Amino acid sequence: MATYKTQIQWGGPNADWHDDADLTIVIQNRDGVVPQTGMPTTGTQISWASAQGNGSVTFFEDGNRFSGSAQFKGEGPVGYRGTIKR
Repeated sequence: MATYKTQIQWGGPNADWHDDADLTIVIQNRDGVVPQTGMPTTGTQISWASAQGNGSVTFFEDGNRFSGSAQFKGEGPVGYRGTIKR
């Protein structure tokens, strides 16, 4: 679906943001929950969990950016945001 340039934030809501690894999201579904072509609409939420970590994000600006939180294996929770790579 799309690749996002991501950043993480630790130390509270006023702390600096730090570049993180790109995130590629592919969602396949039925009934148009996410369009088969194009980006997720504003307000679409996704979450994931695995042995490597978990996260939950909400998309804005018709899928051009997201904001939420993540927790990676062996680390505490962090703010997590991304913008679409063009």
